Formats: sequence, structure tokens, C-alpha cells
Amino acid sequence: MLSKSFPTLLTLGFALSHISTVFTFPAYGSLAGLSERELDAILPTLTSTKPGTTPGPLKYNGTKLIYDKDHLWNPTKPGDIRGPCPGLNTLASHGYLPRNGIATPAQIINAVQEGFNMENRAARFVTYAAFLVDGNLVTDLLSIGGKTKLTGPDSPGPASIAGLNTHAVFEGDASMTRADDFFGDNHSFNQTLFDQFVDFSKRFGGGLYNFTVAAELRHQRIKESIATNPKFDFTSPRFFTAYAESTFPVHFFVDGRNPVRALSMENATLFFRDMRFPFDFHRAAEPIGPDGIREVFAPYPIKAGKNINGINTYTPDPTSADFDTFCLLYTNFVTNTVGGLYPNPKGVLRTNLIINLKNLYGGLSPTANCTELFPYGKV
Repeated sequence: MLSKSFPTLLTLGFALSHISTVFTFPAYGSLAGLSERELDAILPTLTSTKPGTTPGPLKYNGTKLIYDKDHLWNPTKPGDIRGPCPGLNTLASHGYLPRNGIATPAQIINAVQEGFNMENRAARFVTYAAFLVDGNLVTDLLSIGGKTKLTGPDSPGPASIAGLNTHAVFEGDASMTRADDFFGDNHSFNQTLFDQFVDFSKRFGGGLYNFTVAAELRHQRIKESIATNPKFDFTSPRFFTAYAESTFPVHFFVDGRNPVRALSMENATLFFRDMRFPFDFHRAAEPIGPDGIREVFAPYPIKAGKNINGINTYTPDPTSADFDTFCLLYTNFVTNTVGGLYPNPKGVLRTNLIINLKNLYGGLSPTANCTELFPYGKV
């Protein structure tokens, strides 16, 4: 299943040691923002990888056993990387992703489809959005957690190839089981927040996590961040990912043979804390996309915005995309986010940006009717 191999540690180590003789880089830099002279010097030294073919839908997309003999759970070893997403953490701990937590976009798309039965377009859009801002576009590698040299070299710039832990891109404020970045650790399992997850599931779901609980807990976490985090930011893309995140446990952490789409606290503990599939777990019975997001949003609608002057100063941001302006999410992401990180890419970096932006657009639903953008031209 995970057919695309990635560069060996030896190859990356050689590239890193060679680059270090040319420039000295800060620990959390990226290729973004380099001068033309720096890019001309650095890019020829890298072991570049052309982006792999984007995986298509599963050939068999029904439910199936996921916790099988070929995907046993292993505890993390020293050096293994885990991050803010319980689903990706679990896939890595069972070998659907490389167990060290370093993967290509193609491997992630394959893994979330195979392990959770995520719908193909949804898997593609989420994966390439995260990869474009958190991954290494030259080596085609992404950390599912923090910064690591295993994805490629450090270099100065406004962005960072720092993995999914990077704040305000894939990861964001008001998470269900992770603290806001302002408080220092935005990626580790937070027992206090999980206790709240359990409490709300008891109060509003009879001990199970469902969409009713999801709406109540999402509303509560937003209120808490407004009241405690002076830097709270709930603009796009976090505005979208927060509500999607709230639906994931119902869609992907509930056994596909169970007609009741609600998550038990025993299994929630396994996924969120232990990064582990329940024994005999079967994936969802059919491919699942962004279903349920509006159901979570509707009871407590809020406009995208942020605290602008300390706690309790939440103000709507009219420039942010929301559920009524979805194509603006795509446009702002490509033009402002990616364009701001890579203002003048050249060579293999530019080529791989073009390919990955094409892959991102391919993840949009045709019914969205968004106009494809080509900020770096075509190949």
C-alpha cells in the first residue's frame, strides 16, 4: 500500500552536511523567502524528489479489518515523531504511515483512505494544503509532528518546514484535546481538555461523542480561547479545520460495523491518548468526506475572526473565508499563504510548487466551481 519510498537517512545526511558548508541556517527556517543567490546555491545541492502520483480512490471502499496482523500497534521509539492529529498519530503507530512519522503526501493520502476510509478528494485537499505550508517541497517529505532534519535542510525565510506542529496553518487554536499555541504546547495530548471531552460526552451524548456533543464542545472551546488566549485566531483556514476536526471522531474513530455513529469514551482514550486502534477495529463502511460540518456549526454560528487587543476582544474579520465563501479559502490560501511563503521560487522548487498546487486544486469538489489559480505558471 505504501508504495512510494522516501530518501534514506544516509542521503539526507549527506545533503545536510554539504549544505551546512554553504550557509548557516536557523533551527526553524525553510526554503521560503530565500534570495535568488541563496536559492541558486542551495537547490543544486539537494536530493530532490518529483512529487509522486496522487493516489486515486480505493478499489474496495467498504468496511474492513484495520487492526490486523500486518498493522499491529507499536509504542513509539526514541526519535519517532507524533503531532497534533490523533488520526495520523494512530496510523503511524500501526504502520499505515512510516512509524517514524515522516511521510510523503501520497503515503498520507493512501493511509487515511486505507485506515479510515476518508473520501479521496477530501484526503487530497487536506493533505496537500498541509504539505504546501508545513512540508519540504524539494524532498517531498512531511513531518506529522515537529521539526526534523529527516525532511530536509533548514534555511532562512518567513515560513518553516517545521511539520504539522506549526501554528496557525494545519494546527490551530481551540483544539478539543490540545492547548492553544499561546500557552506553549500546541501538539501534546492534554488530559485536562480530554477530561472536558469526556464530561461533555456524558452531559450531552449519554456517554458517547456524537454531533450534538461536537457542537457543544466546539462552542465551549471557542469561548474558552476568546476568554483566555489574547492571540486567539479563528480565521481561515482554522475556521474550517476546527469544525472538520470536530466531526472526525464520529466519522473515523467509530467502528464501521456499528450502526450508531457515536464514539465511546474507551475508544476515544485509545485514539486521542494512546494513538491506538481498538482491537478488531473496522474502518468506516463507506468513504466519508466533509459531512456534518454544518451540523456542528449551526447551533452556535460565529463569524471568522480573532482577538485583536487581548482577551475578550473577538472581532469578525471580513477578509476571511467562511462557509458562504469557500472559494475564497482556496484563493487566499494560494495567493496569500503559499504566495507569501514562496514569493520567487526557481528551478525544482518552482516546478514542485506548481505540481503540488495542481494536486491541491484536484482535491476541490467540482461543485465548488472555484477558478484554478496558477501563481507560478504551468509545467
